[in-house]
Amino acid sequence: MTMTARQIAIAPAAQLPLTLDGAYRRASSGALRPTPVGRVGLELEFHLVDLDAPACRVPWARLIDVIDGLPALPGGSRVTVEPGGQVELSTAPLEHVAAAVEALRLDRAALGGVLREHRLGLACVGADPARPVERSNPASRYAAMERHFAAVGDGAAGRAMMCATASLQVNIEAGPRAQWPRRVSLVHQLGPVLVALSACSPLLAGHASGWRSMRQQVWGEIDRRRCGPLLVGEHPEDEWARYALSAPVMFVRDPLTGTAAPVTEQVPFAAWASGAPRLGGRCPTADDLDCHLTTLFPPVRPRGFLELRFLDAVPDRWWGALAAIAVTLLDDPVAAAAAAAATEQLDGAWTAAARDGLADPVVGRAARRCAEIAAARCPAGLAREVEAYAELVADGRVPGDELRARVAATTPLAALEEYARA
Repeated sequence: MTMTARQIAIAPAAQLPLTLDGAYRRASSGALRPTPVGRVGLELEFHLVDLDAPACRVPWARLIDVIDGLPALPGGSRVTVEPGGQVELSTAPLEHVAAAVEALRLDRAALGGVLREHRLGLACVGADPARPVERSNPASRYAAMERHFAAVGDGAAGRAMMCATASLQVNIEAGPRAQWPRRVSLVHQLGPVLVALSACSPLLAGHASGWRSMRQQVWGEIDRRRCGPLLVGEHPEDEWARYALSAPVMFVRDPLTGTAAPVTEQVPFAAWASGAPRLGGRCPTADDLDCHLTTLFPPVRPRGFLELRFLDAVPDRWWGALAAIAVTLLDDPVAAAAAAAATEQLDGAWTAAARDGLADPVVGRAARRCAEIAAARCPAGLAREVEAYAELVADGRVPGDELRARVAATTPLAALEEYARA
């Protein structure tokens, strides 16, 4: 579709053609926002389970009917639904981690109460341990994503990532501009420790690979240009722009209907912005770039703030402490300095942390030390929970070990149902 001069004159700026230089500037300028450190947002995903038929996924029409009928939640969280029917609660940014945990707990309790009335339950673990991988959300975005993954050879991992995994996402401020390189570097350095501490996906779709976090295993099997960690340098905003423009475009939306059409070849956004090929028969716009950025899933994603995307969802008794551990190690200056010293030898040990968890000697030693540091420095309101988590880790265990024991004692499906009824 070619725009006339008149159409260009009246089109919103976000819908005008975007050059390669313009795309780079937009991605870089939106990566991080200078702010004081302190505010925290939390996002928690759950596997939705039909308590009368736990082996079956909840039909989409039934799920949406329940979600659309929800009242406003007391803590103000937003409710969304992922491709496999996972339900996600997302808080607003709140003044500190304790406030975010309190709001999310209020909303989790309220949501759980409504769902129980409909004979539905929420299982908070990193991967669905029992049910086959299946997409239930019919949105064209997710259909296009599934087709893109299949076309580029990431079909099984992409579908599992979309439809059978769940995470605890912690969102923290980027901090003052002068601190950006140090903060981005530190969160990547601490990432493997936090992966090991949160590992709670020893099974996926009834199968065990031996990895402590099969959720992280799945992410690691997807194109690293989309899911790999960012390079860490003196200008993380520019590293994000380079990462974003080198990543392949997943789908193109129709500017009139918003319907997503999959891109079935590996076309970096930079190539589209350079004029060849013309995906969807046109040049990209700022709207296209903004949409493209939402299809990139590095462990740490800059969105003005920093999204920590690498934590497994863990059961209700543990996720508040896990959030407090992550925030304390990054936002408390004393804890951050001690954690940086404790993790100096990790240097990109993402795979070892996800595969072996605390059993890896280097990761395990660093994880135990970081849990101790967090227990000593965390907010008073969450201190007892963090201390209990640190004691668990000191014993060489994490929440996923309890899930693994329950599966061994029963079956993957029985364990999923038990978590959903808890």
